[in-house]
Amino acid sequence: MHERLQNLLKKNRNFLNRWSLQFTIAISFTIVSIAGMAAIALFLSMRYNASSMQLVTESNTRIVDQVNLNLDTYLRNMMRISDSMYYRVIKNTDLKTESITEPMSLLYETNRDLLISLGVFTSNGKEIAAEPLAQLKKSANVTDQDWFISASAKTENLHFSTPHVENLYVDPDNKYHWVISLSRYVELTSAGSITHGVLLVDMNFVGIEQICKNVDLGKSGFLYIIGADGAIIYHPRQELIYSNLIRENNKAAADYEDGTHTEQFEGQQRLVTVKTVGYTGWKIVAVAPTEEIVASYAQFRVFALFFACLASFLMIFINTVISSRLANPISALENSVKNIEKGDLDETKISVGGSYEVTHLGQTIRSMVCQMRKLMDDVVLEQEAKRKSELDALQSQINPHFLYNTLDSIVWMIENEHYQGAVTMVTSLARLFRISLGKGKNIVTVADELEHVRHYLTIQNLRYKNKFRFSIEAQPETLGCATIKLIVQPLVENAIYHGMESMDSDGEIKIRAYRSGADLYIDVTDNGLGMLQEQADLLLSDKRASVRSKGSGIGLKNIQERIQLYFGKEYGLSLYSEPDEGMTARIHLPAVLWNERKAGEK
Repeated sequence: MHERLQNLLKKNRNFLNRWSLQFTIAISFTIVSIAGMAAIALFLSMRYNASSMQLVTESNTRIVDQVNLNLDTYLRNMMRISDSMYYRVIKNTDLKTESITEPMSLLYETNRDLLISLGVFTSNGKEIAAEPLAQLKKSANVTDQDWFISASAKTENLHFSTPHVENLYVDPDNKYHWVISLSRYVELTSAGSITHGVLLVDMNFVGIEQICKNVDLGKSGFLYIIGADGAIIYHPRQELIYSNLIRENNKAAADYEDGTHTEQFEGQQRLVTVKTVGYTGWKIVAVAPTEEIVASYAQFRVFALFFACLASFLMIFINTVISSRLANPISALENSVKNIEKGDLDETKISVGGSYEVTHLGQTIRSMVCQMRKLMDDVVLEQEAKRKSELDALQSQINPHFLYNTLDSIVWMIENEHYQGAVTMVTSLARLFRISLGKGKNIVTVADELEHVRHYLTIQNLRYKNKFRFSIEAQPETLGCATIKLIVQPLVENAIYHGMESMDSDGEIKIRAYRSGADLYIDVTDNGLGMLQEQADLLLSDKRASVRSKGSGIGLKNIQERIQLYFGKEYGLSLYSEPDEGMTARIHLPAVLWNERKAGEK
């Protein structure tokens, strides 16, 4: 009995140990998921409400802008008619000898769909001409009219009135028209004398009604227009307002800046969008009750709550499944990592399985191990390539043909009793080989490298019988800097064989070493044949075989690879060439002192 109990406890303990990771993952993910769903639901609700307000605001702004555009066109038509009457008719007419009735009648007939009447008055209110009605009412006192007083004051050039019933002229049909009056101060010419007067243009108010009446701002939304002082110019419920049956917040709206505002009026919260009309100071006001905007918010909140609950249940189920798939593959992957720690880099032994994330992790570790093995192999190959490149570079300098030709030149000089030239050549050849082979070091000072090149040029200059001139210049601060041995001499050799070959006696090779900030440059310049820049660029690329020039460019590529092998990819060799002008080969190195560059590196 006691033994059975121990076995049962052992099994339960193994079971708990087996599922502890799964349970931890499941409960953790579940709590996070539920909290996340609640946060998302709350955020969506708040965002929906804000988005609804934003959409209504943008929609109202677009509508107000469109109404403003249409109203601006309406006002511009009034101004156009006023300008035509003043500048084309009144300004060009001497009232003493001519009449403005006929051109006024023609202007009225052209714009009769927009106009109710046109009239011109003297400064004391006497009528000069009018269309289509010319007889003033006996009760009409022109000088007492607001439009006449505003124009006579000359405070502004144009004056727009609020809507009113046209009451100046006797209408045989007894019709009453609602109009907007545009009045302006004008100068009248009579027998060459200038007097003052007022031009009146009465536009049909129906035009403004047509602009505003078809605006759609929702069930309860509407749009109205007020003057600068808050007086109502247009309102869809204008008659009810005038009858004091309803009220409008137009006086407060007159103080609003252009844009969207939230106001509380008669217990109702409203979203108000305001736009000022140019020329007049009128304001277009679009009103949208916020209760309509948030009406659908309650339904969306129920939907969001339902979505959050459903998503939480789904996440609990998914978390349970995921946790069961994560536990065992993670343990297997852990064992694989332990084998890697022991030095076993066989990627096929790394466990890959389980959920997508764990599978991806296993594949990543397998790829990492593969990369480690590849990097280790690459390091070996890189060291071999480095040594091979160094040996090839050194071997290429000990050119048998160069040695044979130099020795032949020495023999010829001795035979022809040119002892001084022979001594110079032998001395330079000895120093050349001493620098090339001495100490086996690959990092030397700029001074040593330039000294090596100087001896090489001395030999070649004697061999070619002063066919070219050469000069070597170096800033003092460059002489102690570190460079790679035997990278300048191949460039000089190219300049001689490919640049000086066709020259008679005016060839020139310049070598210059200088610093620029933290960089060291060594230029080798010749005035030879040169080549196209595109061909020069290909000499340092993998496509260099396509360049049709003497030499393969392999030596240049070798120099480029050696520089980058020692100092990094940001340094190297650059070629600048122009046909018949010559070529410049520029070595770019870091400006590092030789004793700081581990002079013992080989």
